[in-house]
Amino acid sequence: MQSQQEEKNYNSSGFKEGINKLESRYQFCGHHLRITRDFTSNLGISAIIWEAGLVLCQYFEREKISFSGKKVIELGSGTGIVGILAVLLEKDHQPHQSCLTDSFSTLTTSFIGGDVTLTDQPNVLSQIQFNVANNIPVSVQQRTKVSALIWGENQNQFPTNYDFILGTDIVYSSRDFPALIKTLKHLSNENTVIYICSKMRESMGAMDFHEKLLPMDFNTEIVHRTADKEIVVFKGTKKSPGDVEKPQM
Repeated sequence: MQSQQEEKNYNSSGFKEGINKLESRYQFCGHHLRITRDFTSNLGISAIIWEAGLVLCQYFEREKISFSGKKVIELGSGTGIVGILAVLLEKDHQPHQSCLTDSFSTLTTSFIGGDVTLTDQPNVLSQIQFNVANNIPVSVQQRTKVSALIWGENQNQFPTNYDFILGTDIVYSSRDFPALIKTLKHLSNENTVIYICSKMRESMGAMDFHEKLLPMDFNTEIVHRTADKEIVVFKGTKKSPGDVEKPQM
C-alpha cells in the first residue's frame, strides 16, 4: 500500500532557508522510497510527483506486476519514481529485509526487478540520478541506466527489444503526440507491453491520443481507472504490420 509519510525541505547546504529541494516519502510493495524534487534547475513540470505516477505504482502493487529479468524503459521519468520501483520489484513482490531500512548495501541481486532505462530531457537527468542513488542499492545499480531521450529525435539510439515501456502523464501536449508515437513505435515490438497512465485532460488532447491516435498502431485496453475516472491506466501492444490502420484521407 502506498503512503506519503513525510516531506522534508532543504537546500544544498542543509539549511531550511532558501528551499532548493523537497523530499517526499512513499511505500510500495514494502519498499520505502525517498523521492527528491530539485527546484534549483528550472525543471518545471519535471519537478512534480504527478498523481498518475502514484496511481501506476499502486497498480503494479495491486496486480503484482513483475519486472524480474525484463528489459524496461520509462519515458518522461521526471523524478524517476515509477522506473525506480520497476528496478526494485522482485518476483512475487517479496522485498529483502534490507529494503525496509535506509541501508541497501547487503541486498543481493537474486530475483530483483527489471533492467530499467529511465529517460527524460537532458536537464532532468541529474534529478533522476539523485533519486536512483538514494533509492536503489549500490549492488544492483548496474541494472539502472539514466539517459536523455528526446521523442522523435534520438530514439534510434535506443534498442527495439524492450519487454516493457512505461509512461505516466506523458500525454499533455498535442504538438508532441507525433513524436511520442514515433518513439513508441521504434522502442517496441509485438511482444512489448506498454503501460501508460494518464490524467484524461480533454483540453490537452489526452482523449484523442488514447482513443484515436494510439489505437492506429497499437492494441490498447483500459486496465484500471481511479474512482473519479480522471486517471486511467492503459495497457498496449504493438500491432502487426497487417493490422496497422491506414490514416483516413
